[in-house]
Amino acid sequence: MLAGLSILIPVYNRSVKVLVESLLRQAPGWLGGFEIVLLDDGSAAEFQRQNRLLAQLPSVRYEELPANVGRAAIRNRLAVRARQEWLLLLDNDSLLPAGAPFLARYAQAVQDQRGAGLFIGGTTYEATPPADPALQLRWLYGRAREMRPAAARQRDPGGQLTINNALIKRQLLYRFPLDERLSGYGHEDTRFGLALAQAGVVVQHLDNPVLHDGLESATVFLEKSRQAVHNLAQVLRTDGLGADTRLARTARRLRRLGLARAALAALAKLEPALQRNLLSPRPDLRALDALKLRWLLQELG
Repeated sequence: MLAGLSILIPVYNRSVKVLVESLLRQAPGWLGGFEIVLLDDGSAAEFQRQNRLLAQLPSVRYEELPANVGRAAIRNRLAVRARQEWLLLLDNDSLLPAGAPFLARYAQAVQDQRGAGLFIGGTTYEATPPADPALQLRWLYGRAREMRPAAARQRDPGGQLTINNALIKRQLLYRFPLDERLSGYGHEDTRFGLALAQAGVVVQHLDNPVLHDGLESATVFLEKSRQAVHNLAQVLRTDGLGADTRLARTARRLRRLGLARAALAALAKLEPALQRNLLSPRPDLRALDALKLRWLLQELG
């Protein structure tokens, strides 16, 4: 018999009915205590009305926060509400791939690798590109940059950590809560991963992905990318974290060679063309890399 499982899902402006029902169907695969905890982070009334109905399902608890607290803070609040020893962190725009024994795979991993306190399952994307051209950039980025097999992620266990689709012992998350000072989108897991690595916590990556079902428009994704660069600059300045990312290495090299100011000026001239490309039906991720470099050089001054 396994220790119990609390599946923690922050909810924001999205119905999670399909995800919750899929998880309930797979609950017998865990072989231990089981609950799903939903915490609404200030959604619009229409989504709150839809998701409140899920509290009528067995083993599901639903609660609403009075105001939005953000990505890191809501995870910490969910952890406090959990009643079981193992916590499975899922984003509300995740779906379970058809036919995948998702919870059973995690259960088997816990039984096979009892020394691990954290398992990362990964993310996958639909093989077929979306019909809406506005979603092309997010789909392309996900397929090219986020769909990584466990063997590749395991080469840098803490650096490849994402808090979506993460199975973690409750006491471990209590000991290393997510940093709520990082507002907006991105890099809350960078600081989390380094803290775990410094403490010698064993992180095991698995090929047990969830399907990312929440493709944002290119406009929204670019704004989130800019927030992520802002957070990267913040953790670089305060803790030196994220310095091994390709973006940070490039910015540091330009600064060391005295070329940062010239690069920033050149990228500023290119920015309108980069934006046009990324908002087009045929975006190029190299344009996104260049735009993020401009933002980071701006942030670092």
